[in-house]
Amino acid sequence: MKRPLLGLALALLFGAANAETIRVAIGTQDTTINCATGGILIRELKLLEKYLPHDGKYKDAQYDIQWKNFTSGAPLTNEMVAGKLDIGSMADFPGSFNGAAFQKAGRKSLFISVLSGSTTGSGNGIVVPKASQVQSLSELKGKTISVPFASTAHGMLLRAVKAQGWDPEKDVNITTQAPEIAGSALQTNKVDAHADFVPFAELFPHRGYARKIYDGSQANAPTLHGSLVDAEYAQKYPEVVIAFLRAAIEADRLFAAEPEKYSELVAKVTGIDAEVNYLFHGPLGLQTRDLSWKPEYRQAVKTSIETLRLLKRTDSDLDVNSFIDDRYIRAAFKQSGLDYDAQLKNYAKLPLTGKDASSGKPIADVKRVAQIWVAGEPLVRNYATPESAFADLAKLEKAGKKVRTVYAQDRETGIKLFASDAWFVSSGKNEINAFLLKESAEAWARKNSGKVLDFSGVRAAIAG
Repeated sequence: MKRPLLGLALALLFGAANAETIRVAIGTQDTTINCATGGILIRELKLLEKYLPHDGKYKDAQYDIQWKNFTSGAPLTNEMVAGKLDIGSMADFPGSFNGAAFQKAGRKSLFISVLSGSTTGSGNGIVVPKASQVQSLSELKGKTISVPFASTAHGMLLRAVKAQGWDPEKDVNITTQAPEIAGSALQTNKVDAHADFVPFAELFPHRGYARKIYDGSQANAPTLHGSLVDAEYAQKYPEVVIAFLRAAIEADRLFAAEPEKYSELVAKVTGIDAEVNYLFHGPLGLQTRDLSWKPEYRQAVKTSIETLRLLKRTDSDLDVNSFIDDRYIRAAFKQSGLDYDAQLKNYAKLPLTGKDASSGKPIADVKRVAQIWVAGEPLVRNYATPESAFADLAKLEKAGKKVRTVYAQDRETGIKLFASDAWFVSSGKNEINAFLLKESAEAWARKNSGKVLDFSGVRAAIAG
């Protein structure tokens, strides 16, 4: 009896000694909420553990899952190049710098998936101090505009400045400033304007010390956040990379199904207000969560490489066609029972479905929808029109209810807005339309015999 037991013990010992421990070291940017489905949700809900392989060559594998959070892409890239991280998520500009840094080190990284973005550029934006009289970019000639250098927002700003016919080196003073510094600079009026990436062009206005005057879609510069992997790691452990992407797909599905719930989770982890998270990722959100490599996103990466060269931040000749590798996300879609090619053709935002919270009638047309998030209520209320929403807002406030925020959609662009910072046009046909820019509202008012009102003005008009 002793020999079989001894043999079993030796077999177990031998097996344990030869079982590989595979590191899965992931760099995240928690406060860059577009990375949530490649970071926070996977980590907090332990979704990666659900999909990591345990068969075939992974039968005896053990996993050492490591997470590390960063406030920007540059330090995350440094640790990837140093071999301390295997996977990381960031925007198109820092992602391109990641590829260039790997190339300079004689190695290679791959841009394997989009997580969230805008094919038109929405998400990046320009804000001014709350008390500023400036209403549009055209009024900033000769002024100081700060921006995180070599970021996707920097690329958007350069494109926007050139669209004005200005020389970015002569007609405006562009200075470098990180988001964590920009907030206090705006509050103390130390800059005339600040350009930034997700979520700061919305977070600063929501917190009451800035006002958004420009949306990245006006520059028509596609932007994205996505995930990258060390190419050597992906070649060695392709099933692990696919497992990470399957976890991202599930995180995306969960966020789509319960945007309020997961906006609250992101807020709890990051400190970024849930109302801001919902603005981006709720129905008809400012950006679209999309894991497919649409042509516009491929172009965004190509543009970022060219712009980084222009800024003399890199001299890399990085080939976008080999840098972007969609094999892993295609495999993840297939294993998840999804059609990747169908998603490539799908440009729709997360739909808004349901009934008008006031009338109870189904919402058929979303061009003029509005929403109210009432404190203490788990779900955001939907309304077919701003008129319906503002009428209900007056009733809620009269009843002593606390309202967290009101959302509206820009009548012309469809961009989701915080109503408190929007401009509105009230026309003679008892119709209210929302706009990001005052000049857009004024143009609409002239065409439709309307009156331009701010948020307070609309509330007073409805209440009166």
